[in-house]
Amino acid sequence: MNEITTTRANHLIDPVLSVWRSEVALYLFLGGLVAGLMVLAGYAMLRTPNERRSRAVSLMLWTAPLLISIGMFFLWLDLEHPFNAYRFYLALRPTSPMSWGAWILLLVYPASILLAWVMTPDDLKIRWRQKALFLPAVERVADWSTKNVRFLAALNIAAGAALGVYTGVLLGTMAARPLWNSAILGPLFLVSGLSTGAAFLLLYKLADRERLWLSRLDMGLIAIELALIALWFIGLASGGTAYRDALSVFFGGPYTAAFWTLVVMLGLLAPLTGKWLEHRHGAVPGRLTAILVLVGGFALRWIVVYAGQFTELTEVALR
Repeated sequence: MNEITTTRANHLIDPVLSVWRSEVALYLFLGGLVAGLMVLAGYAMLRTPNERRSRAVSLMLWTAPLLISIGMFFLWLDLEHPFNAYRFYLALRPTSPMSWGAWILLLVYPASILLAWVMTPDDLKIRWRQKALFLPAVERVADWSTKNVRFLAALNIAAGAALGVYTGVLLGTMAARPLWNSAILGPLFLVSGLSTGAAFLLLYKLADRERLWLSRLDMGLIAIELALIALWFIGLASGGTAYRDALSVFFGGPYTAAFWTLVVMLGLLAPLTGKWLEHRHGAVPGRLTAILVLVGGFALRWIVVYAGQFTELTEVALR
């Protein structure tokens, strides 16, 4: 038997393996929410570009740059050397999910802002142009956006989908964390982001037809999300010892109560049941189920981030 002695003392690795805190969970939640808003806005403009929409839906995409900026600020706070973050934009590394994520985040700003301008009601456009004293270059960009609605809508769908999937891939590529190391996390976080995006819109004053459409859409997304969680669990259960041990954190482990209560029961099954009852009785969907969806979406990311760091391959390797 070989005996190995090490004097290494890296404060980020030895003896603490949990270095991602609540800031990462907040960033993943806001990133997913923005992804959902971008995809929904792009789809709405492709499906019915000339439809009359409520004020809230017409202005919803202006929140995307703000929300993603808040999320990036939380991520920046989590960095060990935050003032070196600009280095992400000095190169593109095709094999690095974080490098792809940095450039996707950069694309979110022009894509969402230009489509937000197109969706803005005409009376507000006129008022903003009078007060803002638009420069000629800005006027040209605004006119170009109006003429290229379909391109901007498709760009928002693509960028939003990439952002939503990336928030899951960021975790899924880390093989040392068996709970995260699953291809299901990308689609799961994307669908969850679409669901929270629809729920976010339902918090505002919408036309009845818009509320009904978003509520029906959210019901389908919640059903898909439940199916993806089941597939994620099946994949872990059919893996090796490390993956089965990782899955046990949700089945008798320290995160069992939080996951099944906050995510599954409160964040998925309760709003799904509530929306189904509203539609069955012909009621206009309310805001309570939307709040539950948002709580569940945030809880999913919070619990996955912390539970994933609770499990590692080294415990099994040392047995």
